[in-house]
Amino acid sequence: MFRTFLALTPILWLLISLGALKFPAHKASPIGLLLSLLIATTIWEMNGLLAVLAAWEGVLFSLVPILWVIVAAFFNYNLSQHTGAIDHIKELLFRCSADRRIQALVIAWGFGSFMESVAGFGTAVAVPAALLIALGFDPFRAAVVCLIANTVAVAFGVVGIPVTTLEKITELPIGALSWDIGLQLTPFVFLVPIFVVYSTTGSLAGLRGVWLITLLAGASFGIVQFAVAQYVGPELPAIVASLASTAVILLAAKVAPSKQIWRFPDEPENADQSPQGEYSPSLINGRTQLVAWLPYILLLCLVLATSRLFPAIHEQLRSFRTVWLVFSGAGGKPLVFEWLLTPGTMVFASAVIAGLVQGASLRSLLKLFGLTLRQLQKTIITVMSIVSMAKVLGYSGMVASVAITLAETTGGLYPAFAPLIGALGTFITGSDTSSNILFGLLQKQTALQLGLSPVWIAAANTSGACIGKLISPQSISIAATAVGLSGKEGDLLSVTFRYACFFLLGLGAITLAFAH
Repeated sequence: MFRTFLALTPILWLLISLGALKFPAHKASPIGLLLSLLIATTIWEMNGLLAVLAAWEGVLFSLVPILWVIVAAFFNYNLSQHTGAIDHIKELLFRCSADRRIQALVIAWGFGSFMESVAGFGTAVAVPAALLIALGFDPFRAAVVCLIANTVAVAFGVVGIPVTTLEKITELPIGALSWDIGLQLTPFVFLVPIFVVYSTTGSLAGLRGVWLITLLAGASFGIVQFAVAQYVGPELPAIVASLASTAVILLAAKVAPSKQIWRFPDEPENADQSPQGEYSPSLINGRTQLVAWLPYILLLCLVLATSRLFPAIHEQLRSFRTVWLVFSGAGGKPLVFEWLLTPGTMVFASAVIAGLVQGASLRSLLKLFGLTLRQLQKTIITVMSIVSMAKVLGYSGMVASVAITLAETTGGLYPAFAPLIGALGTFITGSDTSSNILFGLLQKQTALQLGLSPVWIAAANTSGACIGKLISPQSISIAATAVGLSGKEGDLLSVTFRYACFFLLGLGAITLAFAH
């Protein structure tokens, strides 16, 4: 038991330093890495050179595909601000409906899920929350609504990087992982839009008149995400599902609108749905909208064209790769860098092409890329440190020790705790991807110890990590900053914590019920 505690020390350090001591992640994570190296080389008697090589493999693995897609996605968002494309997208969303419930569904659920699928890194909370405030939402309400909405899309967010990372960490089949994650999240795809409306209106009675639209919002998202994950791959499910759900909400609101437009109790009946003077109706133009959405249209086309739906193209692009054996100890396998098939390359290429069409110069593109790197320098340090730490924990045998102890302690009830571990990973790191890096291998090995499906249990880590977004200090901080409520993070957490507990209990029950 003492060895297990020592093996958990780097993870416990992250939990305490980030959660209780409020250390910045870019400072706490390198210390966690140093702790893992110290324990691996002393208590687990790992060769010093092999320990360094394990950490170095983590650095390389963090660069491609993880950090590359984060940098590319954030660069794309910065570019859309530079060219003004984001303003055109905002105005289209502003004009959707005067009903506050529909606005919350379109912006927080639909557009928020889309931002998570193509950019992530807090944009799915910050951008929709700012839009809702501009429409007249109370800042606290806007933050809560967007935090609740930013859950189920996280699993396949940032062009599927959480799932593709889980595949590489666990060496489990990506198709099976995508299938199981989709199954586990299906009930919550229906629940989250209901909670979005509930948190907007403050009561379940607020669903009156829009209950059908709310169900359609969840059903369209869930069906499309499930189908795309199974037949195309993990890169597109959240992108296509969020667009499909948004379209369904808008169409349903037009075809079968609520008989009574719901407004906040303190606002006048004739309140305008768009802020006066901030946007011009000329922004609502077919050609303008096409150019504004071009980076995402190109990304959709690129991912589809290079997916397994077109095996000839897919295999040809796979030839552009580098294979490098970094860790030469027991269990070491070559790293494979697929330069053209990695999502980061596709996001970056789409952004550059669209940016040039939108009027950006090559010089401004270079300047924006440098700005993006500076903005993300702390994130780069954090991700590199966490991935390196996870590699050291895995190669040294510490993960295996923890897995054995968990299996012996929880026995057949372990599946109920698997989502909670995933949520804990997101709480620590603020990222579903990082949670998979920290705990993906642990979940697999614990499942094997108990004779359970490693795919189902590993998938539960990703599903639980989605719920962890609700209570992640990083997400809470971004939401508070976006709506001008810095210092009120505790108040936000007190609300989202209740939703997270409800979701995790349900997800734990699902994971346990079908684990065997």
